[in-house]
Parts: sequence; C-alpha cells; structure tokens
Amino acid sequence: MEERTASSADAGFKARTSQLWLGASRNAIRRLVRCLFAERLLDPDALMWARESNEAWLPLWRSREVLHFTDLHRAPAGTFQNRGSIEVIDETGARYRIDNPSDLIGQIAPALALTPATDDVQRLIRDVEDSMRNDALARSYREHWSAELRAKIAEAGARDFLEYLQNLPPHLRAIALDQWGALEGHPFYPTWKAKSGLPPQDVAALSPEFGARVRVRIAALRKEWCYVEKMPHVGSYSEWFSQNFPELSCEWAESLSKRGKSAEDWLPLPVHIWHLDNCLRREFASEISSGVFDPNGPEIVTRPSMSFRTMLPDTQEPRPFIKLPVAIWMTSEQRILQAKSIYMGPRLSTLISEILSNERCLSDGLEIFTEELGAILHHPVTGDEHPGRFLSVVYRNSGALTRNDGLLPVTVAALLTASPIDGRPLICELIARDSGENEAVVSSFFRAYVRTVIGPILTMYLLYGLAVEAHQQNSTILFDQIGRPKKLLLRDFGDARSFVPLLKERGYDLKPFTRTGILPTAFDDDISIVRSFVIDACFVCHLHEVALCLNEIYKPSGTCFWHILREETEAVFDALRPRMISDAFWLEERKAFLDDPWRTRSVLRMHLERYRDFRVEHELPNPLAGVKC
Repeated sequence: MEERTASSADAGFKARTSQLWLGASRNAIRRLVRCLFAERLLDPDALMWARESNEAWLPLWRSREVLHFTDLHRAPAGTFQNRGSIEVIDETGARYRIDNPSDLIGQIAPALALTPATDDVQRLIRDVEDSMRNDALARSYREHWSAELRAKIAEAGARDFLEYLQNLPPHLRAIALDQWGALEGHPFYPTWKAKSGLPPQDVAALSPEFGARVRVRIAALRKEWCYVEKMPHVGSYSEWFSQNFPELSCEWAESLSKRGKSAEDWLPLPVHIWHLDNCLRREFASEISSGVFDPNGPEIVTRPSMSFRTMLPDTQEPRPFIKLPVAIWMTSEQRILQAKSIYMGPRLSTLISEILSNERCLSDGLEIFTEELGAILHHPVTGDEHPGRFLSVVYRNSGALTRNDGLLPVTVAALLTASPIDGRPLICELIARDSGENEAVVSSFFRAYVRTVIGPILTMYLLYGLAVEAHQQNSTILFDQIGRPKKLLLRDFGDARSFVPLLKERGYDLKPFTRTGILPTAFDDDISIVRSFVIDACFVCHLHEVALCLNEIYKPSGTCFWHILREETEAVFDALRPRMISDAFWLEERKAFLDDPWRTRSVLRMHLERYRDFRVEHELPNPLAGVKC
C-alpha cells in the first residue's frame, strides 16, 4: 500500500512538473512570436489569414515550408498574440507541431530579416531555455505561495489581496506587492527570466518572485578610493549613513575597530552577498590584500525588489533602498552598476525635485523616489572607475512609501500580475472597489489611469526635455481608498535622458555624464532620441500593455482603450501648447506621438547581435493614429 502511495505521489509530481514545463514553453513561444513580428524579423505583412478566423500561414521561402498558426490574434501597435499551436508544413504537405521555442528558433532562423551567426542563434536558444526553467520554477513556487495567501486572506476576512496587505507597515506592503509583481518580466524580453549560470537553488534564494530575503554585507572602502555623488541637502557620506542606518553604522564602526581599523579612514559600502562570494573576493583580491577594500562587516537582511539588485531592508522602520551591482547575467546583460548611475541618479533627483517645487501642476500629480547618494570605487591617482561597476552603490529614499494620505502605492507590473485569489490581474481588484466592473466603470478607470500617467510624463518631456523610464517596473501608481488612480510615483533615474536646449530654455542646468564606452544621456541636437525613450517606456511597455490587459479581461463591446489614450494625449498637448517653445515644436511632437509610427527598442535583434548597439530601434504601427476599434 505504501509503495503504491509513493508511486502515485511520484507520478503526480512528474505530471505537475511536465505541466509547468509545458506552460513555460508556451509562454516562451508567445513572447518569441510577439518579438519576431514586432521587430519585423519575420514580416507580418507576409502572413496569409483565414477569411473569418485567427488562423494564419507564414511562408518560409528558403526552406520551402510554411508556419501554420492555429490561433494568432492581431492587436494594436503591431501586437501579435499566439494563443494556439504552431505547425510546420513542408513541401510534401507533411505537418509537425512545434512544442518548444528551440524548435521555433531553429525553424525560422534562415528566414530572419538579419543573418545571425550560428553561435548567436545557439546562445539565444540557451538563454530562452534557461528562462523557461526559471519560469517553471517560479510558477511552481507561486502555486504554493498563492495557496498560503488565500488561507491567510480568508482567515483575516479581507475582501481581496490588496485589503489583506493593508495590515502591513506601508513600506513592507509596497515591497510585498513589488515582489508579487516580479513574475512576468518585461513584455518584450524573450529571455525574461534568464539568469545564466545561476543554479536553481540560487535563483530561488535571490529572486523577488520567490519572496526572497537576501543578506547584504556592509563592507568598507578606503575613503580616498571612493567617489561620492550626493544631493545638495546631504552632508557627508558617513553622516548620511549613520542617520539612515544608525544601528548598522555603529556595528560597522565597531567591526572595523575590532580589526584594528579606524572608521574615520573608511566608508561603509553595502555589497550583495552572492556578488561578494562569487565575484568580489576573486576579482578584487588585490584590493583586499592591499587594504583598499575590506569585505568584512555586519549584515542586514533585505527584500529584493523586482529589479533583483535593488534591495529594501526588511525592517519594521523604513530604510532607504540599496541598489547594488550583481555580477549575474540576466536577460543577457550583466547587472553591473556603472558610474553613470552613480553620478546621474543624485543629479537628476536634484533637478526633478527643483522642478517639482516650482511647478505646481506637476507636483500635484508626480512624486519621485529621490536617489540621495551614490558611491563608486575610484582610483585616487588615475581616476579610473571602470572596475567600480562591480563595486558601487546608489541609495534611494523610500519615504514616498510611508504615507499619511491614505493612498496605496502599487508598482505597475504588480497591477498586471494574477491575484492569488482568482487568478485575474490585481488591477481588477482596484476597478471593482468603486461601483462594480461594468463597461462604463472600466472605461472611466482607464481614462483616469492614463491621465495620471501621461500628464506628468509629457509635461516633463515637452516643457523640460526630460525623459524618465516610466515602464512597468519603474512606475508606481498611488490609488485612493476606492481604487481610483491619483498620482504617479517614479524611480530609477540613472538612465533618464535629457534634451539640453529645453532645460536651458526653462532656466535649469544639468551637468551631463560623459565617459568613453558609456552611452550618453544628455543631448543637444536630436530630441528624437529622448522622445523614443518616452514612447518606448511609457506608451509601448506601460500604457499599451495596460490597455491590452483590460481589453483581454473585460472584452468591452463599445469602449476603445486606444481611443481613450489618444483623447487624453491630445488633451495634454492642448493644455501645454501655450507654454511650449514654439507652435512648430508643438505640431512636430504632437504628430510624433499621435500619428507617426512609434519607435521602440529592438530587444530581440540586440540579443541576436550580442548587444553591439544598445540603441537599435524599430517602428510599430501607432495605435492612436486613425483609431478604429
């Protein structure tokens, strides 16, 4: 009897594992199909459609075969959603089904609009398969996590997941939602969960989608070997650290004293524990032995946000976020922390804070997580900061999460992630709080949501030439008690772009960061590079995705979310017209946002070309142009 029970349990486990792997494979294929057609690596115009269904065929002329999509949906902005199976039909009429992304990549590689090297294709296959493994692992954990939460929500008598979380301190509630929203990843990354070379146990121990708690070591760096960038109100690095981490600062100083060192000669430098053990001890052995870097010190337990390497201390009292380099290849980029982020985070935080203090129409709708302080390893003689990309830190103020106005902060990616209660996106819980989920309510919610986001984003861009990366990970929406969006809260300014002439026109100045080999973020001549940053992050990866989500969930008969998006964009342009530098500029920008194709990042192409150029873009059909829903 016991043997049969054990055998049955083992069979059930294998069946569940197989089901999770199949789901991860389908998810990967969906992402690949979407990226391939969006970037026109496969020509969407070559698709042949059935007269009255979503069935389609794509000829692959070089191999004399055809891809058959049994259920391929067309959505605005050149979005192709594969919801069925994919078959290959060869020249004899024989068919075979594609069940995994490696087969799909191998099949379409000769037909791509570029000619990748064989090893580039194989590297993509490896990264996609690694992403699938981690996806299956995360969804397995999510099942258990969801079951635990459902039991706790029922026990607490809460009406939904968001109400249940309100029992937590505000900053811990916000990071819980941030971790919950870390499951799906960037909508256009085909390798969204890839963590190359990281074993499964480390993936689970370090990643936010597993509710991870990660230790951060407070090491020490000689003062003369450290460059510090700070906002004007910040005193010295040591003073700021002791004010924001008082107990930890004392422990750090005592730890140095026990090793015969004076805290006056050093600065506390947090390091990710995995990064310390797997990179720093090896790569910085000479700095350790020569007394430049001391890897010892006290530790603090943190909760990684959905960016993986930005950590919030897991304490009852709110502490600043700690953004760190981690030498792990994720989505095919090593998550280092370059000097650009150290310099520009505090500088842009200062600039935006000044603008908000002078611009009431902005401050009423926008808040930011200020990046008050940054530090990086800096050679005292040569000034070389290149090794510092592995030994650096940015501190981000978490005060915006500790609120007394009753507003609930939710990171946008979490809004689009399934609730543990019913599997619908969390955004549905907020919509339902008002007066049900009928079409009028959903339409009104989306209009308010769009207005909350694009008012501040377009004002910053059109008046000041500032483009912040307002995608799903960096954008937090503040909701009132009945679920209405009220304010936008932004984070992460290291890569924000600026158009200098507009800033100067408004009487502001931003000291740019320039280094050989690091892409600039300040531009004097071409505003299109700044504009595409706004369109890619805010319109394509954020607002378009929210519209797609609501359209899929509610299937409205009369509401067109893209029509609402156009109307609200037009309204912002109309409101700002009297303040813009010229009518010609107003007309040019209005056309770029409302009528011209949208330029956005070609992530899959960059991956196949090994990121030789980080600014490769493609055009998407503008879903706001001549809206027909």
